[in-house]
Parts: sequence; structure tokens; C-alpha cells
Amino acid sequence: MIIMIRKYVYTACVSILMLLFVTRVEKTHAAITLPAIITDSMVLQQRSAAALWGWAKAGEKIEITNDWDHRKVKTIADKNGTWQVRIKTGIAGGPYTITIRGENTITIKDVYLGEVWLCSGQSNMNFPLGKGESWRTGVFNCEAEIAKANYTTIRLFTVKQEVANEPQKDVKGKWNSCTSSVAAGFSAVAYYFAREIQKETGFPIGLIHSSWGGTPAESWTRKDTLQGNHALLPILQRYEEAIKKFPADEKAYAVELEKWKRGLDSITQQGGKATPMPKKPVDPLTDSKSPSTLYNAMIHPLIPFTIKGVIWYQGESNSDRPCEYQKLFPALINSWRKEWNTDFPFYFVEIAPHYQKIPEIREAQLYTYKTVSRTGLVVITDYGDSLNIHPRNKEVVGHRLALWALAKDYGKKEIVYSGPIYRSMNIEGNKVVIHFDYADGGLVAKEGTLKEFAIAGSDKQFMKANATIEGDKVIVWSDMVKQPEAVRFGWRNFPHAELYNKAGLPASPFSTGGLMAYPCQ
Repeated sequence: MIIMIRKYVYTACVSILMLLFVTRVEKTHAAITLPAIITDSMVLQQRSAAALWGWAKAGEKIEITNDWDHRKVKTIADKNGTWQVRIKTGIAGGPYTITIRGENTITIKDVYLGEVWLCSGQSNMNFPLGKGESWRTGVFNCEAEIAKANYTTIRLFTVKQEVANEPQKDVKGKWNSCTSSVAAGFSAVAYYFAREIQKETGFPIGLIHSSWGGTPAESWTRKDTLQGNHALLPILQRYEEAIKKFPADEKAYAVELEKWKRGLDSITQQGGKATPMPKKPVDPLTDSKSPSTLYNAMIHPLIPFTIKGVIWYQGESNSDRPCEYQKLFPALINSWRKEWNTDFPFYFVEIAPHYQKIPEIREAQLYTYKTVSRTGLVVITDYGDSLNIHPRNKEVVGHRLALWALAKDYGKKEIVYSGPIYRSMNIEGNKVVIHFDYADGGLVAKEGTLKEFAIAGSDKQFMKANATIEGDKVIVWSDMVKQPEAVRFGWRNFPHAELYNKAGLPASPFSTGGLMAYPCQ
């Protein structure tokens, strides 16, 4: 009964808020209004049919013009007061002006045509260039890096962190030129990515940064996508159970808190050390870790703003569920592409070595790369910190993400953009021959010997193996395994980077004994 009342009250509150919102929209939409992402100093994707949209009075006639080709685009607001158009953009350049006329006139100034990238994920994407609170320790030599972070045609938009239980219409944020003061609090990985792309292409760059530390991938995934995949239904089931359990958790917390306060008074009087305060339970309905809450508030309102692609740094918060992530991460990518109605590139970072992060989660990321088109995997096994899940060297991460984009999207065909990726194996007697992609020109054992390989027979009991490089292959064997069937490389929480290609990029850890240490159904 209590649960039903709580759900009824919540639903009623939402309904009232929605009614107030609609009333407010109807009042303000007598004049044309625009979403936060469409404003002064923005970057529109060059050589595209870039989306512009907003709200107005139902039936209002709207005309859009620009000063790069002076074409007029006309539309009429629908019965809900919503309008949307596509405008043709030319080659990179600016600044330009866009004028939107209806019952009122809006002039959008300082607009550039260039390359627009969405930058999302959790704390390692959120990690800023400069120092902040808690884990936000800033990059190495951050003062000097901030001082030179002045690029007038790199534009930065940070989406305010918010949660929502239904898809929203708008976000909070604004476009800013990349200055030292703005860049200091902006995503370091995204900044380094943009800096390198601009250096190599000369194009204006627009970065839309939408991330939140400690969040799982399901928070960034549309609810319909989770509901439509049988393998992902447990995520929603856990969420529903958490909603039902929350009132009891609140009551238990209140009891524990009162007990703690009484104990605190006693300990204070006796001069002793207090026990930690009980942890307050988080309401699943307002939790950033709950399914779809961040998609609703921080991704959906950005659609259909035209983007070149996505860079992504996440996975740590799903590392305890690698089999589920093997299904979830591809579903997220494909659903975003469906929502944007374009097969944009999606480049992501493999989780850095850390004492708590099991190898199976990296294998799930490798699986995503191998099975989802137009994705790219950035391996950073050589820049992990066993005790810090937030390695400070974000420049190398941004650089390696940029390699993928430069090679795949900007015509830099000569660039080697990936380290060795396991392709196949064949057994020759008691030895296993491992073949790799991205090994042209040969492989390199950076420290002279290879120690991260393991081998197993039919019993799947892996033991340390000998390994030697022969050109673009690695030969693996052990005198203890006469009939080998499987090989692993770097299969530890904190693997040591040792195998590289001639371009100096490290190999991804892998297992040939199934996609995981245990098979995913």
C-alpha cells in the first residue's frame, strides 16, 4: 500500500509539473525560442544538412537565413508549437550569422562551420584540465597546459549535470570560446582531442561535453532500448526492486541515524572517537546511476543537433558486470545512432589498468569494437595507475582518440591509429601462433621479453607461457602444455604493457579461450 501511495504521489507530482511546464511553454512560445545548444558562438557541422529547431506559436511562419550562402529556409510551427529545419552548411569557416524570423527575430552571432563532436562517459571524461575538488587533480603540469589553452575557434559546450525520468526538451549550458579560464574546468580528454584535430586540419571544432562520474552505461541508454533487449531486462528489474525497497531503506536509515546521534553524544562526553555517520540511501528516482536518467536529461535534448561523431570514456562502473556490458554497450551505440539517424563514428577508451578492474570488462570493450561498425578502441595499458582510477595523463588519451578520427574521418591515411589487436590463432604442434591486426612492419617487445602471455589446454587451466615475436606474429608455448587450445595476453587487473607495433601503440589484452574468462550467454 505504501509503495502504491508513493508511486501515486510521484506520478501526480510529475503530472502537475508537466502541466505547469506546458502552460509555461504555451505562454513563452508566443515568440520564437531556441534550445540552449543553438545560440551565439556555436559550431555547426560543415558540409552537412545541419538541424535547427525550436518552439513558437502553433502555425507561426518562420524563416531562417544565414550569411554563408544567403539561402532562405521556411517552415511552420506544428500544432504543438515545435518547428525544425535542416540548413545546408558549406566548407569550414566563419564567423557567420544566422537570422530566424517569425513574430520576433533572433540573430545568432559568431557561428562557425566546422567539426562537432559529442564527448560523453563518466569521470575520466569529466576529469578537467585544471585542479578541482576530490579526484579532479588536473593533468600533469596543468598550470602550463591551462596557460596555453587559448583557441578562438575551438568552442566548448558543457551540459549541466541533471537527471530526469522522462526525455527532456532542453539542457542547461552555453557555448564558449576555448580560453584558459574556460578550458581549466573542461574535459581534459576532449580538449586534447580537439586541439590535435584542429592542429592537423585547421577546422573550427565544437565540443559538446556531457558526462557524469561514477555512472553506468545504462544511465546513458534510452529506456526503450533496455526494454527491447531480453539480455538487458535485469537492469530494469533491479531498478524496480530498488524503487520498492527505498521506503524501507529510508526508515532503516532514520533508525540508524538516531542511534548514531545518541552514540555520538555519549562518545563526545567521554572524549572518544565517533563512528562514521550512516550513509543516507539514494532515491532511485533521482539517482544519476539509475537506468535512462542521464539519457533523458543530458543526451535526448541534444538530438538532432548535427554531430560528426562521439568520443566516449566509460566502463569502470560496469566492470563488475562484463557479460551484461557486452550486450549493453553495443546497444547504447546503436540506439544513439538510430536516434540521430546517422551511422556516426564512435571512438572509445579501454579501461586503464587498475587493481579493481577485472580483465573481462576490457574484453567486453574489445568485443564491442569487433562487432559494432565504425567504432575505434583506444588502448592505454601503458598509462594506468594501479591505485588511481583517474590517471592524470589525459593528453595521451586525447591523442590516441584523435588518431582514430584523423585516419578514419579526416583522410590522414598514413597515420597508424591502433595498437595490435588480436585477430586469430592457429596451433602448430605444441605451439600457438597469434595473428594481429595493426601489426604492419612487425611487432615490438618494448622491454625485450614478453611475460604477459599465458597458455592452456583443454582443461582451460592457464599457466605462464613463453612467447617470442616473429615479424607480425607471436609464437606462444609452454613445456607444461603439450596440446594447447587457448592463449591469453595481459589477462590481469593491472597488466603490464609490453607488446607494441612499430608506431609505438600498445596491444590490447585478449583471451582466445572464449570472449571472456567464462562464456557469455
